[in-house]
Amino acid sequence: EVHLMESGGGLVQAGGSLRLSCAVSGITFDDYAIGWFRQAPGKEREGLSCITSTDGSTYYADSAKGRFTISNDNAKSTVYLQMNSLKAEDTAVYYCAAVLAGWMNCLKASEHDHWGEGTQVTVSS
Repeated sequence: EVHLMESGGGLVQAGGSLRLSCAVSGITFDDYAIGWFRQAPGKEREGLSCITSTDGSTYYADSAKGRFTISNDNAKSTVYLQMNSLKAEDTAVYYCAAVLAGWMNCLKASEHDHWGEGTQVTVSS
């Protein structure tokens, strides 16, 4: 069974940084992608970044480019999202998700089959 668990959220001042972690287990496919998403109250879930298992290709939404960096540590089966220069509008619940073989756009929430429970990020202005 695929299992994802986020950690690293919390309260940070505007301009600060956080690193989120996504511990991944149970994936038996060779071709998959892990994505980071967020959802603020009253808004749709937004794709931020994703990374592929085959060659480590990374993709970013415009809202994440330049401030967020996705990476993975295969030895620890963990995917990270480094977030810098945080703004109040980054406040949201952040989720990681996995899409297995056959995906087309790993930044789309609808492509992902497995989700973590989320971690709250609050940026104070």
